Amino acid sequence: MFGFAFTPEAGLLGLLAVAFLSATLLPGGSELALIALLHHRPELLLPAIAVATLGNTLGGMTSYGIGRLLPRQGDPPAIATMKRYGYPALLLSWLPLVGDAFCVAAGWLRMNFWWVIVLMAVGKLARYVVVAEGFNWLRTFF
Repeated sequence: MFGFAFTPEAGLLGLLAVAFLSATLLPGGSELALIALLHHRPELLLPAIAVATLGNTLGGMTSYGIGRLLPRQGDPPAIATMKRYGYPALLLSWLPLVGDAFCVAAGWLRMNFWWVIVLMAVGKLARYVVVAEGFNWLRTFF
């Protein structure tokens, strides 16, 4: 209608933006963006998973950075959870609301940047693989 073509680049760039924003304290729907992109461009499976993981991890690291800037007073529940479970809790950084709190808590606790980014990325990658494969599996029925 307007001469706009849904290019792979545009889809991946949009997915990157949505994944980044949904990993910060802002609400977002990166899973839906991934599914929408794969619906229109199924050949982008691996690049889409990689881009969503990258964007969501960068957003999580932004929350980590915010946590490093917060004053160190009190002991909110996310801090207590991170103290109890440590680095493995970051594998759940993809969870809605609580995952954002884990990222902020990791920064607040000054956890090692490299371990944080690796574990956060692994958890987020696993989530996007499950979402993409679940979508592909459901498509076979519809």
